[in-house]
Amino acid sequence: MLVPAPEGFAGAYRFEALDRLRPSMDPQHGGEWQCIVNDTDGPMSLWLKGERTARPMAALVPLDETVLLRLAGLVRLKRRLDRHPAGPLPSAWQITARLRKRLLNMIRALDGRLEGASYREVAMALYGPDAVARFPWKTSSVRGQTIRLVADAVAIMDGGYRKLLRAIR
Repeated sequence: MLVPAPEGFAGAYRFEALDRLRPSMDPQHGGEWQCIVNDTDGPMSLWLKGERTARPMAALVPLDETVLLRLAGLVRLKRRLDRHPAGPLPSAWQITARLRKRLLNMIRALDGRLEGASYREVAMALYGPDAVARFPWKTSSVRGQTIRLVADAVAIMDGGYRKLLRAIR
């Protein structure tokens, strides 16, 4: 969140410096703006609070569980303002191939359960009939994996997606 800087910070970047980064601006209520600065290494999301005048700007960083990720984003913005490449996204913001596959399987498992499929039917759709038939169903690791996928998907559906979007692991 970028806000007007308090008195005494005349050397800070002014809000006009953002204009050369060509942000896409979305006006909100109360003189606030949400904007996205596109970068080859990944977009930057900014929240501008207060009037966009020639005043120096400051960053308001909440001291919460995501403070380190916010600071990493602030460093990327500073590099862009200094006319350098922003650099790669922090690793916590990147979705690995393994996590992407798990998220897709969670969505498929949840879709099946919401449509009335049994855990066995969901497992057969995800892992194939051979994997399901390999061991007795009640003690099968495939059964346990399927149940966990559905449980995790339900948790995400019930609001846990916010943690995912904040890159909290």
